[in-house]
Amino acid sequence: MHMTTAGIVLREVNYKESDKILTVLTRDAGKLTISARGCQRKNSPVAAVSQLLCYSEFTLYEYRGRWSVREGEVLREFRRVRSDLDKLSLGAWFAELTEALTAEELPAPDILSLLLNALYALEELDRPLALVKGAFELKLMALAGYEPRLDSCAVCGSEPEEPRFHLNQGVLHCPGCRSALGAGISLPLDAGSLAAMRHVLYGDSRKLFSFRLSPASLEKMGAASEAFVLSQLERGFRTLDFYKQLEEVGP
Repeated sequence: MHMTTAGIVLREVNYKESDKILTVLTRDAGKLTISARGCQRKNSPVAAVSQLLCYSEFTLYEYRGRWSVREGEVLREFRRVRSDLDKLSLGAWFAELTEALTAEELPAPDILSLLLNALYALEELDRPLALVKGAFELKLMALAGYEPRLDSCAVCGSEPEEPRFHLNQGVLHCPGCRSALGAGISLPLDAGSLAAMRHVLYGDSRKLFSFRLSPASLEKMGAASEAFVLSQLERGFRTLDFYKQLEEVGP
């Protein structure tokens, strides 16, 4: 059995002397584990398509329940992302989170499109990395079934004057309504960060990254989006840890 499909490499693991085991989010078959035999040899025809964050057309062959790539053509390398350590580490975080939120062999075209658009934004758009990061995290969580409710206070239904975001419940609330939501952490938002988060969740996906925020509002949005991911998934991520280490070091 064979299949030709486009996909992006979410993870690469060296195997034996010259092979890799790839995790690829494909257009037609969802997330697949793929063997790339001999891809680390000189002049291998599948070397280029076996790189992290490369989006390629794969020709796959199935044998005894396992997929192998024999041929491939790179559609987009995202070279300027891969050549910049900050952008590469952020792209790796996007890939690891995408892997965590997708299921084997279950097509996820909206998530694939989101990831490609986020990498395009890192490479081509003049946007702060923190803005792309926060928007990607929030939108990915929504597409994966964790969409928060940010239209109004979850308790009283009003528009909060001092909005707060409850991480465990994934809802907006007023300070006075906090006790009705039970245990958990709530983070403060402001008008700018709340408007941006609503734009990400409810706006045109084609304009996902087309907003601007003050540094203070961007910090609040970024903190809320990242904390929401970690609270809902209840685990850590090595790529996120590495990206944050780079942020602490600075330029």
